[in-house]
Amino acid sequence: MKLRFRLSAAIAAISLVSVATPTLFAKSDLENICISVGRLLEEGHYTHHQLNDEMSRRILRTYLEILDFSHLFFTQEDVDAIYEKYGTSLDDDILLGNLKPAYEIYDVYQKRVDDRVAKIKELLKQPPDFKTDGTIDLSRQKTPWPKNEAEADDLWRGRITSELLQEHLSEHPIEPGPQLVSRRYDRLARNVHEEDRDEQAKYFLDAVAQSYDPHSEYLSKADLKNFSINMGLSLVGIGAMLRTEDGYAKIESLVPGGPAQVDGRLKVGDRITAVGQASGDLIDVRDMRLDKVVEMIRGKKGTKVKLLVIPADSADPSQRKNVELVRDEIKLKDQEARADIIIKKDEDGKPVKLGWITLPSFYADMDHHAKSTTKDVATLLRRLKKENIAGLVVDLRRNGGGSLEEVISLTHLFIKPGPVVQTKGSNGYTTVSSEPNPGLAYSGPLVVLTSRQSASASEIFAAALQDYGRAVILGDQSTFGKGTVQTILEIGRFTSLLGNRSQEDGALKLTIQKFYRVAGGSTQLHGVTSDIVLPSLTDLPEFGEGALKNCLPYDEVPKAKYTKCNEPVSLYLEELKRRSAARVQEDPEFHYVMEDMDRLRHRLDDNRISLNEDVRKKELADDKLRKDLRAKERLARNTEEPRIYRVTLDTVDKPNLQLIMYPGKLASAKKNGSAKVAPEAAPDALEHGPKTASTNR
Repeated sequence: MKLRFRLSAAIAAISLVSVATPTLFAKSDLENICISVGRLLEEGHYTHHQLNDEMSRRILRTYLEILDFSHLFFTQEDVDAIYEKYGTSLDDDILLGNLKPAYEIYDVYQKRVDDRVAKIKELLKQPPDFKTDGTIDLSRQKTPWPKNEAEADDLWRGRITSELLQEHLSEHPIEPGPQLVSRRYDRLARNVHEEDRDEQAKYFLDAVAQSYDPHSEYLSKADLKNFSINMGLSLVGIGAMLRTEDGYAKIESLVPGGPAQVDGRLKVGDRITAVGQASGDLIDVRDMRLDKVVEMIRGKKGTKVKLLVIPADSADPSQRKNVELVRDEIKLKDQEARADIIIKKDEDGKPVKLGWITLPSFYADMDHHAKSTTKDVATLLRRLKKENIAGLVVDLRRNGGGSLEEVISLTHLFIKPGPVVQTKGSNGYTTVSSEPNPGLAYSGPLVVLTSRQSASASEIFAAALQDYGRAVILGDQSTFGKGTVQTILEIGRFTSLLGNRSQEDGALKLTIQKFYRVAGGSTQLHGVTSDIVLPSLTDLPEFGEGALKNCLPYDEVPKAKYTKCNEPVSLYLEELKRRSAARVQEDPEFHYVMEDMDRLRHRLDDNRISLNEDVRKKELADDKLRKDLRAKERLARNTEEPRIYRVTLDTVDKPNLQLIMYPGKLASAKKNGSAKVAPEAAPDALEHGPKTASTNR
């Protein structure tokens, strides 16, 4: 009979039993953690989904994919046997605190890795064939497990050939291919054996939580203690959020203001294949545990780290780029709102001033109320209005979210009093969120710039302004699509009621609510659709919520009561779309982007890469030729660049502002081999008083 309790009754009952008969019912810390995780998910998760046979199968699938993400080590025969044994019983095991199935499945995985590494060693003794007409999958995430051992052997022959060819073609070899690949799989086998029962239990409890939705997660004590790795695996020192994919440390996002984001060479989707210190050699990190990769990248402020990276848009994994970064402390100031004043000529040749506010996150100082996104943006807006800007852009392209209170408050700088967002909890009740209007700070033309990396609070802001008819949303086809709210629950608070509280118990990150627009639709899964779409290499569904396993569905709630802004003719959207489409068609840079998007889309859809050296060399040569041709075309074009002045919270009241771009500067940078324009002392400044040297360095 299935175990079914309400949370309060269950904990109370077990608490009484543990007191009455401790010797009969005593459980280990891990067993009590397992029980608590299961019951908290049943009772506290947004879906209130009970642990049943359906969830057993989903948990099993998630656990197998956590262990074997690329479907390489298990065979379908293994998977079928595991489902037959555990497919309908895991729900009961979890509620009983029985972790034996998790350990037994891990033991099978460990045996398969050992067997496979032994076979790889034999393969590496044979000379590779780089003249074959064969191909392999670029990504095996959605590919079935091999049917049996024979099919797995065939798959691995192609995979090892590909890895050897990849190193053979690389312009940045670390060591001879066979030696590097052998060392890589030795490390993988060693890592698998180093995982003790605590680590194996964490993988399993992660699978239990992630089976409810991709943002729920079990956090061990180590996860909680080291916030830089917790909740996304952040790399302290360079400011990058990583996750493991197909053995690589893959960049999931860049921390605003961090060394990597400021430098500009690392991109979301790039894969780190080797790491080195300033004066040391590069070390291959493929199939290395992510925490060990993190440890190699972290270091003292001011020291250098070298990364060898496979670019996200590379058609061939043998293409690498070297990126050297200086580790630094990521400060709140680096993530503050800032503004630019762009002076550009219109169609009649007259100069027009535009304001541009870059907002990396929705931040707030909860303890002292000294820092506030809303206060900072209002301060910047006062200076922009003083400069008589003709229009404003709010840039949310890399804004992953933040404070809900701040996004509600900030929205009211642009609209009159009214609801901003709706939230619905697991009880089914919907709450409409608003607050006293801080005062309309800007009423002029407004564009909100978004991308697939705009998530959570960013989506609330963009959705509200779109629903009110207050702003034109411009960017990728849609934003990320994260419309859920999480909370952190310390497991120890609940295991104590089971008779055994411990500081080692960790926590559960639990999805408890969903966001909804004032117009009724959810931001979950669908995100916010742009009014005007511009070509972008980030505009792929693979970068959105829908690409995550077990994501919650889109749904709607009743429309809130609100009054649209009195903008004429729906913000002239049809006319703006027509003009934008015409400019995109005329602009060579957008043509480059569209060509690259087509190639990337074809590569992702085809999901195959050749094992033939000549074919790969030709593809690499074609890619280099295309880049060289574009570089020449860019130099040949005589495009007039705008003047751009930087406004920070430190310089917002100064009479002179730093000029960061001016005619000829970008062209000069391109001629010198770099399109990056770094802030520097400029030949003049936007003045409102005696001329002085810029202090914003």
